[in-house]
Amino acid sequence: MSSNTNLPISPPGTETKLKRIAATFFSSVFKIAFALFTLVGASVLLSKLGTVHGKDLPEEYFSNGYPSILRLLDSEVFMGFIFFVTVAILVYVVYLLWQLHEVAVHRAAKMSSAHTQIVFALSLCGLFIDKTWWVLAIIIAFARWDVLAAEVSNIIRNGRHPISKSEE
Repeated sequence: MSSNTNLPISPPGTETKLKRIAATFFSSVFKIAFALFTLVGASVLLSKLGTVHGKDLPEEYFSNGYPSILRLLDSEVFMGFIFFVTVAILVYVVYLLWQLHEVAVHRAAKMSSAHTQIVFALSLCGLFIDKTWWVLAIIIAFARWDVLAAEVSNIIRNGRHPISKSEE
């Protein structure tokens, strides 16, 4: 006799989907933990580079006694954190400016344009020589060359065979 158990059968691929979800979750947790560890570690390491002067100010120096925020501002670790955040923001702004500068190159590469090399060269000229070259690279990268070619062909075709007034 065969025993008939009523165990639910999971659809195929359920285990791999659960594994992917677990891997994504643990990957996200690891990235967040790594970012926090980097932030705290950099703050502590950068705090060793500086000294906060004025820790020994008398309480009478302040109008309402010793402010509570001063303890935080006197902390070298907090100043290291502020230094790290400031440098990170500056690096991110420089990265964004570079991405803006390279928008023409990315557009030409995305469109698989034949002009990718010239756009790259003009972008570099715009970076080191004059911004006019960068504007020219933007124009070349974002122009619809197929439409421009068709319109130029129409202009040439109409110029060779002008429509006379009697045909109108």
